[in-house]
Amino acid sequence: MRESVTTKERRFTMADKKVTVLAKFKAKDGLEEKVRQEIMARVAPTRSEAGCINYDLHQSSDDKRVFMLYENWVSKKLLDEHLQMPYLQSLIAAADELFSEPIEISLWEMVSDPE
Repeated sequence: MRESVTTKERRFTMADKKVTVLAKFKAKDGLEEKVRQEIMARVAPTRSEAGCINYDLHQSSDDKRVFMLYENWVSKKLLDEHLQMPYLQSLIAAADELFSEPIEISLWEMVSDPE
């Protein structure tokens, strides 16, 4: 018979699983280039962080005001550390000035086998 996993062990296991992040930003009218530059300024430092697998900025083909970051992190713990970085906190602090809508962030877990 298999031993049951305690709640604490389950939380630890989930915290150590790879996590995918989709972050969506919508620039205020006329600020598309400024928003692109502001987010791009954070790409290189983020990619050098421990636990960052990839950190890729995309811009919508249909609406140039819309940007999306596609990110993969080794663990939720390392993602949480990323979210506290001063260069990311400064972007969040400028959100009202730059974005026409709140930043949308969703976390995803891969359920298919990677090939």
